[in-house]
Amino acid sequence: MKKLALLVVSVVAVAGLLVSCGDKSAKKAGKGSVLHVQVGPSPETIDPALNSAVDGGNMILHAFEGLLKFDRNNNVIGGCAESWEQSPDGLTWTFHLRDGLKWSDGTDLTAEDFVYSWKRVASPETAAPYGYDLLNMVRGFDEASAGDLDKLAVSAPSAQTFVVELVSPCIYFDKIVSFATLVPVQKAAIEAAGDSWATAPESYVTSGPYYMTEFTDGAQIVFTKNPYYWDAENITFDQIVWHLIEDANTSYTAYNQGVIQLIKDVPTEEIPSLRDNSEFYVEPIMGTYYVCFNTQRAPFNDNRVREALSLAIDRAYVANTVMGGTYSPAKNFVGPGVSDAAAASSFEEVTTATYGDHFDIKNYQADLARAKKLLADAGYPEGKGFPVFEYLTNDAGYHKSVAEYLQSAWAQLGLTMNVNIQEWKTVSADRRSGNFDVARNGWVYDWDDPSNMINLLETGNGNNDGKYSSAEFDKLVRAARDTTDVKEHYDLLHKAEQVMLKDAAVAPVAYYNEFWLQKSNLKGTWHSPYGYWYLMYGKLD
Repeated sequence: MKKLALLVVSVVAVAGLLVSCGDKSAKKAGKGSVLHVQVGPSPETIDPALNSAVDGGNMILHAFEGLLKFDRNNNVIGGCAESWEQSPDGLTWTFHLRDGLKWSDGTDLTAEDFVYSWKRVASPETAAPYGYDLLNMVRGFDEASAGDLDKLAVSAPSAQTFVVELVSPCIYFDKIVSFATLVPVQKAAIEAAGDSWATAPESYVTSGPYYMTEFTDGAQIVFTKNPYYWDAENITFDQIVWHLIEDANTSYTAYNQGVIQLIKDVPTEEIPSLRDNSEFYVEPIMGTYYVCFNTQRAPFNDNRVREALSLAIDRAYVANTVMGGTYSPAKNFVGPGVSDAAAASSFEEVTTATYGDHFDIKNYQADLARAKKLLADAGYPEGKGFPVFEYLTNDAGYHKSVAEYLQSAWAQLGLTMNVNIQEWKTVSADRRSGNFDVARNGWVYDWDDPSNMINLLETGNGNNDGKYSSAEFDKLVRAARDTTDVKEHYDLLHKAEQVMLKDAAVAPVAYYNEFWLQKSNLKGTWHSPYGYWYLMYGKLD
C-alpha cells in the first residue's frame, strides 16, 4: 500500500508539473494555438540521419520536409520539390525545387543542401541506420559508404535542380525519397554545433512546418511554427509541445486533466474500460512486433535454438490475452495491408495461398512439441546446459507483460530468462550496438512495399539489430531490388520471406494496431498506416 501511495503521489506531482509547463507554453504562443501531445518518452535522437524510431520520426516530419512527402491518402506529392521526372530508362531522377525555399533561420535552402544531406546519410562517419537501405541503389553508394563521398551520384546542376543517378531502376524510389531520413539538414549548423546539433534550439535549423524553441530532455520538446516554411499559411498550430513521458499512467493522468490533447501510451489496464469511449482510437498500421536474437552470440547463432524459442510462443494468447486483443497474432513476417503485384490482393494473402502460414496459431501444442525436439537436437534436451540469458525491453505498453509471458513460455523448454527493463533510448541504442541476448523489437513500415521490412535482415543493413546474415536471403532481396518487373519483384520477396522464416532470423509475434487517446475537439489531424500523426493542419474547436 505504501508503494501504491507513493506511485499516486508521484503521478500527481508529475502531472502538476505538466500543467505548469503546458500553461507556460500556451502563454508563449497565444491562447488556443498550442497543441500538447505525447507520442513517446525521450527519443534516442531526432537527427533525421540517425533516427530509426517512430516517436523520433513523428517529431522529425513536423520539423523537416524533403523533396517529396505523403498526403492524407498516402499518395506521394511534392514537398520541397514542386515537380520531378525520371529518365526513360528509370536510372536518372531529376527534382525541381520550389522558388524561394528558406531554412527556419531565413537563409536560402538550395539543391546543394540535398547533396550534402544525402552524402551525410551515406557517410560511414554518420553510421546512419537507414543509409544502406535507402541509398544502396544510388550509383557510387559502395564507394561513398567506404568514405569517398564524392562518388555518390547526387548533384545540383543549379540551385533549384537536384539529380540522382541509380545503378538500376527502383519501382518504389519515389516512396524512398519521401522518407524522413532523406530530408535536408543544414551543413553550417551541424558543423558549428557538432554531434549535439539536434538537441539545441539554436542549431536545430529546419526545412519544414516547425522549428525547435525548447529542448528539455526527459520533460518536453517545443516546436514553434516556422514563418519561412513555403506553406506556412496552411500550418495551423503556433506551437506543438511534445511531452516526453515514459510512464503510461502519467500520460493518462495528464490527458484526463486536460493538459495533453493526444497520448500514444495508454495504460493497458485501462483499455477494457475505454473500448466504448469515442476518444479511444484503434487503427491497423502496417507493421510487425517481433523478437530479435543476437545471432553473433552462442547459442542464438544456432537456427534450431532460434526456431525452438519462436515456436514456443503462443501467438494467439499473446495477441488476444496479453495484448488485450489490440494486436493480431502473426502467422508470417509480413502482415496485413502490405501491397503485392495484384492490386486486389495483399502480400500476406499471397503468402498464405502460395506457401501456407508459417505459424499455426490454432495448434500451439504441436508447435511447442516441435520446439522441444529442436532444442534437444541442438544439444539442450529439456533445456539442460542452456545458459541463463536476458531479454531486453522497455516498460511501456505491453512490452513488460509480453516479456513476462515469454519468460514463462520459455520456461516450458527448461530455460531461464531474466527480463532486463531499460529506458527506451537505452533499449534502442543497446540493440543497435549488439549489447543484448534477445530483445523486443518491431517494425512499422516507412513506405508500402514488403521490401521495407524484409530488407531489414539483409547483411549490412543498419537496422539489422541481430546481425542475421544469409547469402541465399541476400541474393533474393538484391534481385528483388534490381528487377523492373513488378511481379518478379514481389515473387522474389516472397521467397526471401520463406528463407528468413525457416531460418528463424527473428520471431514474429503479432501484427500491429495503433491505439491512442485523442480529445474530441482536436480536429483535422490524421494518422497514417506507417504510425505517424500529421498534426500540422489540425485545430482545437
